[in-house]
Amino acid sequence: MTALGVVFRPQLPPERLRDVARAADAAGLEELWLWEDCFLESGIAAMAAALAWTQRLRVGVGLLPVPFRNAALTSMEAATLHRLFPGRAKLAVGHGVQHWMAQVGARAESPMTLLTEHLSAMRALLRGERVTTQGRYVRLDGVALDWPPQAGAAIYVGATGPRTLRLAGRAADGTILTSGRTPGEVRRARELVEEGRAEAGRTDPHEVVAYFNAATGPGAAARIEAELESSGDAGKSEAGVAGDAQAVAEAVRRIADAGADTVILQPTADEPDIEGFVRFVAEEVRPLIA
Repeated sequence: MTALGVVFRPQLPPERLRDVARAADAAGLEELWLWEDCFLESGIAAMAAALAWTQRLRVGVGLLPVPFRNAALTSMEAATLHRLFPGRAKLAVGHGVQHWMAQVGARAESPMTLLTEHLSAMRALLRGERVTTQGRYVRLDGVALDWPPQAGAAIYVGATGPRTLRLAGRAADGTILTSGRTPGEVRRARELVEEGRAEAGRTDPHEVVAYFNAATGPGAAARIEAELESSGDAGKSEAGVAGDAQAVAEAVRRIADAGADTVILQPTADEPDIEGFVRFVAEEVRPLIA
């Protein structure tokens, strides 16, 4: 069954998160995803709060930009969340937006090398290993977590380009695809992930999570059109959906058929009722998805 969720966009003030998370939990929504966009809201702090305010909701952060972070600290935070809220935390890492990384003095000359090293160190630490590594960017000397996750911890990679998609397949447990992709683009991304998995000889499960633009209610079509234009996806009619539950469900099925295991519906930046949108997805769209 395709898992379904909604994005809480960080353009909303942090104090809105509690009501949205509780509405999602009460409505039976499976997942709520957060962003750590500069310079809006902290992914880890917001995730911890959303998990504490809810009972069963899975909460994801897609993604944590690795130039911003130390691999050991990120692993400590991930391990703590997984132990506090078993089975409910989903964390992704990625390159980050390069001009934002430059603003904070953290831009790497080789983002691929940094992400590869960070991901390798995190996965080993979260497996409970003691790690010593002297990479170009990640340097650890006999580091081990005292409280690693008890049941493992999947690490996702946010990926757009072919090299990063293949890296996600080789070295991560799942892949996050940003919004604005058509079903054909999702299918190609899945193929690249699978190429990476084949290179590494991996046969374990690999979840592909795809964000997808959606709107419902009055003015939905105009809001989606404006959203696609502002994100540089104008003219890509299959990169978003506006309409009732049936229309949204059909779009979700197309993305799932293209290779997404989980579809996270992304409301427009000017969504007038985010709690209502959460309930719409959980109560009206979810029953239509196999």
